[in-house]
Amino acid sequence: MKKFIEAFVNVWKIEELKNRILVTLGLLLVYRFGAHVTLPGIDATKLNGLTNQAQSGIGWLIDVFTGGAFSQASVFALGIMPYISASIVVQLMGIAVPYLQKLQKEGESGRKRINQITRWLTILITLVQGPGYIYNLYRTLPREAFLISSDSVPFIFSSVVILTTGTIFAMWLGEKITDKGIGNGISLLILVGIIARMPQAFVQEFTSRVSENNGGPMLLVFEVVVWLLIIIASVLLVMAVRKIPVQYARRTATGDFEQDIAGGNRQWIPLKLNAAGVMPIIFAQAIMFIPAALAGLSEADAAKTITAQFQNVFGLAYNIVFALLIIIFTYFYTAITVPTNKMADDLKRSGGFIPGVRPGVETSDYLDKIMSLITFPGSLFLAIIAVFPAIVVSLMNIQSQWALFYGGTSLLIMVGVAIDTIQQINSYLLNRHYDGLMKSGKNRKAVA
Repeated sequence: MKKFIEAFVNVWKIEELKNRILVTLGLLLVYRFGAHVTLPGIDATKLNGLTNQAQSGIGWLIDVFTGGAFSQASVFALGIMPYISASIVVQLMGIAVPYLQKLQKEGESGRKRINQITRWLTILITLVQGPGYIYNLYRTLPREAFLISSDSVPFIFSSVVILTTGTIFAMWLGEKITDKGIGNGISLLILVGIIARMPQAFVQEFTSRVSENNGGPMLLVFEVVVWLLIIIASVLLVMAVRKIPVQYARRTATGDFEQDIAGGNRQWIPLKLNAAGVMPIIFAQAIMFIPAALAGLSEADAAKTITAQFQNVFGLAYNIVFALLIIIFTYFYTAITVPTNKMADDLKRSGGFIPGVRPGVETSDYLDKIMSLITFPGSLFLAIIAVFPAIVVSLMNIQSQWALFYGGTSLLIMVGVAIDTIQQINSYLLNRHYDGLMKSGKNRKAVA
């Protein structure tokens, strides 16, 4: 603990790092303030219906990712999710569209062009989702909650424009945090939204266990211990890698020629156990919204049954399908994001090879085989963590809002973003010859 405190103090000794952290905190504060600014024309004191919709199930998930803005009918009600959806679409289109493939190979200029395409697609997605959100307000809130006619063209038009502007502004905040602050800005915006909902969820669980005498404080302590163990398991999932040994030929001069000697510098290719990250869960959740949405269009008894099954995020049928989709999407996303062919070609051009494996096609096939083998346990582990909230609700009778922090997208985003941000801070400390936040040992004197 002493070493950690010393490392934390050293953070404020590095002027650039201190300024970046302050910029990040300031922009995050602006985002949190905007999440509580209600759309013009809506009475902020009469949002009980919308708040109840965000208390459980899919509504709660949406509200978490928007940092409570969804239930506040805020100008940031759509949050940063349209931008994430656009990023996913552009990334998937990069597999099949030659123009995007060309841009991906053009370096920095291509990346800027892809970012511009993503921004325009974000606006289009927001323009589609905006009217849907207004329609949800019309269905959920009482008529007296609207200060002006809810079905009037000026109200709908202005609200959609404001929601679109809010998403664009949130996107701008995220990009500024990435450029001028510390960590990935978009991920941090989602993170603060998730963390903002955590105190309320814990207070509800505390009240249920202690005040209502539903198990007592000892059971609450046990729940916290289980939660910490799940966090540790998530960290292991995010950090776990399979190291593939690589050797580089060592060249020695002998007279008028050079001789390659196998057994030169030895390095590793780190293949992540969960190379897909949290994306399979996001894909799977997007798919899980579809059956309930389609069934809701029909009044048949079968449609009502499907709607009930797929709106209950703690139900058995929902979680079985959810887990299977996560495993499938883990393989799919890993296949398109881990270019084993390119890795093999780069290794061959740099004079490296995997001991016992020929460079080129055999190396590519070997890396692809290893990725397939490690992706299976990784996908299973990811699926278990994703459905763990339903497990704890069933076995421990935990409040639904607190249970959703026991796994799924929210927990993995919290762990992944925290690790990424700490690693960036660590790199600043180590470059200035300080001990890092995750490094033990004697503190070294900073270089002036």
